[in-house]
Order: sequence, then structure tokens, then C-alpha cells
Amino acid sequence: MVRGKWMKTGIGLLLMALLVVPIAAAGCGGTSGMTLTSGKLTMGSDTSYPPFESKDENNKTVGFDVELAQAIAKKMGLTLEVVSTAWDGIIPGLKTNKYDVIMSAMTITPERQKEINFSDPYIDSDQSMAVANDSTIKTEADLKDKVVGVQIDTTGQTKAEELKPKVGIKEIQKFDTILVAFEALEQGKIDAIINDFPVNAYVSAKRGKTKVATKIKTNEQYGIGVNMDNKKLLDSINKALGEVRDDGTYTTIYKKWFGVAPPTE
Repeated sequence: MVRGKWMKTGIGLLLMALLVVPIAAAGCGGTSGMTLTSGKLTMGSDTSYPPFESKDENNKTVGFDVELAQAIAKKMGLTLEVVSTAWDGIIPGLKTNKYDVIMSAMTITPERQKEINFSDPYIDSDQSMAVANDSTIKTEADLKDKVVGVQIDTTGQTKAEELKPKVGIKEIQKFDTILVAFEALEQGKIDAIINDFPVNAYVSAKRGKTKVATKIKTNEQYGIGVNMDNKKLLDSINKALGEVRDDGTYTTIYKKWFGVAPPTE
């Protein structure tokens, strides 16, 4: 009886193991454990930041970052899925595994590097001031006694806070998205926006109500954010990014969104 019970129990455990293993494997997901879901690269992105990521008239996510991420994912044998995320929660979202990576025109900074890893840089940027077309503001010094808008928790906010005591900025207003900041500028509620140059230039050209008064040299670089404990994914992204650069895909995407070839080293 003991032997027969052992045999039945053993067969039962074997059958249970066969059933459980595929489910557990599916739960782990990812390509060799790199991503949260097998076959997919999920990307957290603040989709209100053109030309890097935004929604078109059909509510489809488009932009430079989106197309570059699709190309990177393809090189990795994955399909891209964009997860729209508010900027102020984008790093916590990565750290709590809501998505695999952040790709959202995010500047690599020492503060952020304490929380997440970054890929090799994929684009250079500076800060700039956007003002109304009829504004007389031309330089940083002209911001004395003016109200400046920024997107919250960005390097634009950092630069504005740095300039405030130096030039006498009256007030810094923080907005959840840069597009809301532009609405305030167009309505005369603020005097200027300090924000990434490519975005200020793009939005001003598209909407036609504002202009870039000056570029503020900061030598920023954008990177793809990856969790600290996922070096395998980081290495794969860097490899794919290098391949996308080498085969000309990067240049094609850059020309599409910025109208010029990317700068050479």
C-alpha cells in the first residue's frame, strides 16, 4: 500500500510539475528573462513631448523616440509597446516594473543615474527659451521680473531655478506637460518657457505662435533608462542601438523628424 501510494503521489506531482512549469515560465516572460513580457519591449513614455513622443489625430503614439525604439526592438527580435506615463512618475514606474525601459527624451544626469541605468547616449540637446512672437525677450538677462514656465522635474526646471537668483526671475510656474506650458505662453499667462531646444523649436514651428529667443548651452544627452538589476537588457539595447546607427536607420529617422542629417562627431 505504501509503494502504491508513493507511485500515485509521484505521478500526481509529475503531472502538476508539467502543468506549472509553462505557467511559471510565462510569468517570468521576456526574451531570456530580459523583458517583462515575452516577445515585447515595453517603453514608458510621456507622450506629450513632440517631436520625440506624442499622440497623432488617431491617438497613435508617434515621434522620433518611438520610431527609434521600434528599430531597436526589431534588432532585438521584439515588438515595441508604448506605455503612456506622466513624467513625474516615469522613473518610479520603471522601478516598479510597469515597463521595461524609459525612452522619453530623458537627459542623463548624475541624480537619475543613482536610481536607474542609462544606455549609450542617442541624441544631444541644449536648453532654450521660447517666447511669444511679439516678445522683446532675447537673452537670459531679459527674464528679470518675468514669469517663466517649465515642465515639472525636468532639466528645464533645473536651469530656470539656477537662473532665478542670477537674473531676477519673478516666478517659476511648473506644468505637468510642456504642451500645457505652451498654451499658457500663447495665452500670455507666462512670459517665457525654458525647455529642451529641439522641443521648443518643433512646437514653435508647428503652432506658429511662439519662437525660440535663444539657445542655452548645457550639453545634455538623452539615454534610454533601464532598471539597475537588468544589465542583460541594457547590453542588448546598446548593441541594437549601435546596429541601428551603423546601418543608416538612425539617420533616416533623424532626418524625418528634424529635417536635417544628425550632426557628425
